[in-house]
Amino acid sequence: MSRKSTCLLIAASGTGGHLFPALAVAEQLSDYQIEWLGVANRLEKTLVPDCYTRHTINIEGFQQGFGLKTLPILVRFVMAVFQVRQLIKKYQIDAVFTTGGYIAAPAILAARLQNIPAILHESNYIPGKVTRWLSRWCDVVALGFAGTAQYLPNIETVYVSTPVRSQFFSSQNLDLAIPPGVPLIVVVGGSQGAVAVNQLVRQAAAAWLDLGAYIVHLTGEKDLDVQSFQHPHYICLPFYENMAGLLQRANLVISRAGAGTLTELAVTSTPAILIPYPYAAEDHQTYNAQVFANAGAGLVLTQSELTAQILQETVLELLHSPSQLKAMATKAKNLAMIDSAKRLANLVDNLLTKSTQ
Repeated sequence: MSRKSTCLLIAASGTGGHLFPALAVAEQLSDYQIEWLGVANRLEKTLVPDCYTRHTINIEGFQQGFGLKTLPILVRFVMAVFQVRQLIKKYQIDAVFTTGGYIAAPAILAARLQNIPAILHESNYIPGKVTRWLSRWCDVVALGFAGTAQYLPNIETVYVSTPVRSQFFSSQNLDLAIPPGVPLIVVVGGSQGAVAVNQLVRQAAAAWLDLGAYIVHLTGEKDLDVQSFQHPHYICLPFYENMAGLLQRANLVISRAGAGTLTELAVTSTPAILIPYPYAAEDHQTYNAQVFANAGAGLVLTQSELTAQILQETVLELLHSPSQLKAMATKAKNLAMIDSAKRLANLVDNLLTKSTQ
């Protein structure tokens, strides 16, 4: 059987944290026919290239306990499982690969019903509900953090880190008006933005700019106060496509602590101040950030205790200490697994090869 006749269903949806690792793996598996499972009107609509046929299901996550209000969600979930099962039959799909989130559940269950392999990648240190509930029905669970294995007893796990897009491994040029040599602070809240962080940054930014720094602030699209602070050296954008080039150029990043973002910071050797999203499921961003902090690659500030004054002074201390920033950059680099996408793709490839023999 040729590789092109082998079909893989990738189930990844919603946020960059789920989509970018899946896209990195897909790049490595270009010899296979790949079908993409997502949800309508989510990021995959624009991020997943047209070379992959996109299929959508109507599903959402359970944000509360079971009750009358969750009954329609449960009905759609059951329907989604059978939709995915029909998709597997129609395209003669040989295996399912998913990066977690609620779309992973119907994909894994449908794979189980059709008796084909399922591979799940869990990027966060604390595994999500879908991983905890359904990993026993996967052939293998790939991990973004080695320590996550302790939360998945009796499950076959392999540590592969979290894949990043290929552009992070080559030098990228910026099309932003930032002079060479000046300190650059980059603020990013992840693919959804971070309004609370944005407000603190705007209150603290003047002191950093007075020191000669430039700021690139990626606000997301939900911040209504984006025009409330302006300065010639303050560049405010809802998002920026060339994140690889931006992180390569940055001297310091202020960020949430999504697993994908931390991996990108490690690959680009970028020091960071991490402000974990306090409402993340199981507080997983705090656990993610602590791995970075324990390695000396970043500082962790808790949002509930953070003020603009604390943030301002913390950044100023780092800007006044280039040697500390350099040491943090080196320690960030030590966390990087540069062949993560290849390792995960090989895991998928080996399972596909066995299942189609």
